[in-house]
This record gives sequence, structure tokens and C-alpha cells, in this order.
Amino acid sequence: MAEGWAHALWGPEHHAASAGTRPQGMNPLTIKVMDEVGIDIRGQYSKSVDDLDLADFDTIATVCDNARESCPVIPGKHTIHHSFPDPYEPGQDPNDEAVLETYRMVRDAIRPWVSQLVANSE
Repeated sequence: MAEGWAHALWGPEHHAASAGTRPQGMNPLTIKVMDEVGIDIRGQYSKSVDDLDLADFDTIATVCDNARESCPVIPGKHTIHHSFPDPYEPGQDPNDEAVLETYRMVRDAIRPWVSQLVANSE
């Protein structure tokens, strides 16, 4: 979600990429709730932090406590953290409105945080 917001809010002049410590593929519910706000993340894919050259980034941002603890430390890089709840739970019913509301809540919480990231980098 954060990468999708970054692309939508920052435009092409800023490079943003997301990666996980244990990538598990693109979650269809994440795709669905981002579609609801007009952001198509189908071109994104689930990457491992090992797939990216973190030295290419000015800022390293982590969005869950597990990633914060597992993400490599890159000397000289600005690192920030915000813990958002992970809306995924095994066995979720993709048609359950309460499940979708949880994804929407996380989506809507991530937006202003990502927006602030770019404001602070300019």
C-alpha cells in the first residue's frame, strides 16, 4: 500500500519501492482497496528486501515492527519507522465487509504518513 501511495502522491520524480522481510505475493484484498481510491497497484510485485539495493535510496522506511527489527541497517541513510497493523490473517473471507474495512483503515492511515515523507524530503 505504501508503495502505491508513494507513486500516486509523489509522481515519477521520486523513486519508491517496497519490499518485505518475508514476501508472500500481492494480496488481492490490498489490490481491491487500493482500486477503491483509484490507485492500480497491479504493476507492483512482492519483493524481498534482498532484491533491492538499499544504497540507492535516500530514506528507508519500515511499516511494521518485524521489518524494523529485520531490516538491514545502512549507515548514512535516513531511517524512519511507523508501525501499521497488518490487515492480513490466514483464512480471511475476501467477501467479508469487516475484513475489507480493516484493509481500508490501514490504507487510509498509510496515506498521510507517505504524504508527510515526501514533504519532509523536499
